[in-house]
Amino acid sequence: MSFGGPQWPQQPHDPYQQDPYQQNQPYQAGTPDWSALAEASAARTRRRRLLLVGGAALATALVGTVIAVAIVSTGKKSDDGANLADTTSGAPELPTDTAKPQPSFSSVAPPPPPDPMDYISSAQKDRAPLSAESLFPGRKLTMGDRVHRKGATASTTDCATAAEDGLGPVLERNGCLRVIRATYEKDGVAVTVGVALFDTQAAALKAKEQAVGGITPLAGSGVDGFCRAQTVCLRRSNALGRYAYFTQAGFTSGKKVTKADEAVFRTSDDLGTFTFNQIYARGRAQASAAATAPAAGGQ
Repeated sequence: MSFGGPQWPQQPHDPYQQDPYQQNQPYQAGTPDWSALAEASAARTRRRRLLLVGGAALATALVGTVIAVAIVSTGKKSDDGANLADTTSGAPELPTDTAKPQPSFSSVAPPPPPDPMDYISSAQKDRAPLSAESLFPGRKLTMGDRVHRKGATASTTDCATAAEDGLGPVLERNGCLRVIRATYEKDGVAVTVGVALFDTQAAALKAKEQAVGGITPLAGSGVDGFCRAQTVCLRRSNALGRYAYFTQAGFTSGKKVTKADEAVFRTSDDLGTFTFNQIYARGRAQASAAATAPAAGGQ
């Protein structure tokens, strides 16, 4: 880096040199004063050294100034943080005691939800309305990909008239209160399901275990008569709670049912499963109503 002054090499000026154009003589350069040149060079070297030292000192002073400013700024931020800490540390503490009552929790476990079986096992609890339409609603029954069309329905308190071949006396002996029947048909296979109602679960279970004969087939509403005398049909019986239910399935054509007739067995299974679900649904609905009754009453 240059700080100004003459650039080397440069020929020094001779004050005694004559102007060749004025003297009309050939130009001849005088002999240089080497001692003066050396002294001048040394002076310039000293001057350059002083300039370099001065520039370094100035740069050091500038760096020191920047560092000092940074330290002052940092100290200012630290002071602000300290002031902020002092300000927040002086905030009042929240009281640990309060006059308001604290929440309490009972150590007593809540009672278990009502059991649906309790409501369909005793006449004292099973008080929901009961009809052929509530047990067998709609005009058809769909089980999987099978659709059974509903035919006639019936309800009677004379249980013996809804049974045949010895089932009537069994129902009466065990205190049958009512029999509700419904018929379904699919592809020439018809089935009548009869639900017999008793006071207790024990009575319904005895009727199921003592069952002989079957429920009387119910024709009508588009379903021809089936399972007539001298015709073999599929009869089944079961019980759930205070309900015993019976099915009788066969061909509307009068054909005898054999063990190879899967359609008849499948139709009987569908109606038995549906009836089981409908009876249990009664218990579940009444149990749910009983579980929500206290909460509703407290509103």
